[in-house]
Amino acid sequence: MPDIAWEAPYCAEGNNCFRLGTDADGNAYIAVAGQEDAYLTDSREALRALIQDIKAGKADHLL
Repeated sequence: MPDIAWEAPYCAEGNNCFRLGTDADGNAYIAVAGQEDAYLTDSREALRALIQDIKAGKADHLL
C-alpha cells in the first residue's frame, strides 16, 4: 500500500464521509472514511477534474 497522506474526512450528511489523500508520486486517492484500504486512485489532475465536474452539476442526474 502506498504511503498516503489522508485529509480529514468530509461528511455531507450523517455517515456519508469521504477522505481525499495524496502520495509523494503525485497520485490522488478517494475512499470512504474508515475504509481507506479500499481506495480509488488516479492522477491529481483527474481527481481535480472529477471534483470540478461534480461541482458544475454534471453528476446531478445520479441523485
